[in-house]
Amino acid sequence: MGPRNGTGHKYRLRGSLCQCCDPALGDFTRRMNADMSRRGFMVGAGAAGIALTGLAEPVGAQPSQAKAVLFENVRIFNGKSDGLSTPSNVLVRGNVIAAISAAPIAVPADVSVTRIEGSGKTLTPGLIDAHTHIMFSTIPQIAVLTTDISFVTIAAVKDARDTLMRGFTSIRDAGGPTFGLKRGIDAGLTPGPRIWPSGAFISQTGGHGDFRLPNELPARPGDYSYSERVGGAAIADDADTVRKRTRELLALGASQIKLMAGGGVSSVFDPLDVTQYTVPEIRAAVEAAENWGTYVMVHAYTPRAVAQALEGGVKCIEHGNLLDDATAAKMAEKGAWWCLQPFLDDQDATPFPAGSPNRKKQLQMFAGTDNAYALAKKYKIKTAFGTDTLFDPKSAARQGAILAKLSRWYTAFEIMKMATADNAELLALSGLRSPYEGKLGVVEVGALADLLLMDGNPLANIRLIEDPARNFLVIMKDGTIHKNTIG
Repeated sequence: MGPRNGTGHKYRLRGSLCQCCDPALGDFTRRMNADMSRRGFMVGAGAAGIALTGLAEPVGAQPSQAKAVLFENVRIFNGKSDGLSTPSNVLVRGNVIAAISAAPIAVPADVSVTRIEGSGKTLTPGLIDAHTHIMFSTIPQIAVLTTDISFVTIAAVKDARDTLMRGFTSIRDAGGPTFGLKRGIDAGLTPGPRIWPSGAFISQTGGHGDFRLPNELPARPGDYSYSERVGGAAIADDADTVRKRTRELLALGASQIKLMAGGGVSSVFDPLDVTQYTVPEIRAAVEAAENWGTYVMVHAYTPRAVAQALEGGVKCIEHGNLLDDATAAKMAEKGAWWCLQPFLDDQDATPFPAGSPNRKKQLQMFAGTDNAYALAKKYKIKTAFGTDTLFDPKSAARQGAILAKLSRWYTAFEIMKMATADNAELLALSGLRSPYEGKLGVVEVGALADLLLMDGNPLANIRLIEDPARNFLVIMKDGTIHKNTIG
């Protein structure tokens, strides 16, 4: 179904066009406010009025013909099976997969169809990145903290388009002021992936989300830092404030909540071993999120930070590179998700100056990555894939290569399943707070039409996904073709 929204007027006045009831304007308004209807207010609705010119249909225009896309002679990786299908045909009508058949599919005469001859190439679900910071991924940290937020947003608009053209049709954003970007993508104003936004990450003073300068501490009572004012962070130092900030983010459209539960690499104040928040504070966020039908994800690396988060009811651990056997076993017992990133000291590492505190923390974290993946496999923990690229356009551009790097620990099938069906299962943990209705991560009848046509078989050669410009021939999101080099 696309973004969750309400219905609009679909009638016109005889002999003239009433703009407030025009179908094109109604469609635009619904898209502009796609994820806002359930909130009960109309942020940004005024933008629809600005865009009236060019949206209204000419008086007397005939309804457009129904459209479809037919992939012919493709072999399907359905997101779950460890092999490809026999040569098949896949019909997309609107934004859903309408039919899959080894036999030819008849298209109704009243439907305008775009035919894509697959010639035995591989059709897969769109890829999903379960840990991004799309507002912060391509510009240096100092620019994020000091430049005008509109520049940061423009950089994010470009990265959103690039993300989609790398074949990532959905992302879960793990912290940042993404609500406006998401709304613009959903409204069709710019291409980009579906976004599950967390909004500002909630942090204690001196925590991983506290990016104030040292000369800004102690904070003046009632003062808000730049990162707080633009929606990048929310500082909260007691259970009541954590609860309030959680509720604010849910009201703004967060599909899940991101809490900082331990030390981090890119932050200034906190060593990796620091445990952040208390169980009652964590539980305040969890209870507020659960009352909205969704969950809390936490940034944490160490056994103590993760154990405390699990005690507080957290459903997803981000990172966890320094975990031990006992804590991994507790994650498995609790049924928690583990969103791991293949952090290694290689070309994809966020660049920090040699010898800096951030670099030292980074190397400490890298040392635990192999063990973390071994523990996830040993205890059969539900594992998701994310990139978590920050402050570096070169690393952001290697999104597919970072996914392929999982071949150090997983088979090609396991990698593709993790980046499609498994990550989609994690997205679904948002329940009714999910911004989009419909099933993702699979190629099956009734699923949303987020699809890639690859020149080759990724189950035989996972490195295909390292070069999407060459190997992804068709990129489709929500039934719309964003790239087609076949014609």
